[in-house]
Amino acid sequence: MIKHIVLMRARADMAATDLQAIFAELAALRGRLPGLRTVTFGRSDSPEKIERGYTHALMVDFDDWAALKVYAEDAAHKAAGAKLVAATQGGIDGLLVMDIPVEG
Repeated sequence: MIKHIVLMRARADMAATDLQAIFAELAALRGRLPGLRTVTFGRSDSPEKIERGYTHALMVDFDDWAALKVYAEDAAHKAAGAKLVAATQGGIDGLLVMDIPVEG
């Protein structure tokens, strides 16, 4: 399994409902793209308070690297991703993306 993790620094002027709508667009890809297992997203509420300005996270689980590639190349993903970048403080510089192979 591949865990795709996206951390974002949301712009201060972004309404929570607008961010939720972007994340919902990404979640809607589940069931449409083969190998996309789960989509989880939300605002950090960590009691540790060491987010370093990252306010929200998106985690997507894929069966394998091939499924992640299909997702990355999908037009609906690219459109929602562009909205996410626009909602991020500093554009692409306000995002941190990691892909981690996980057993299970």
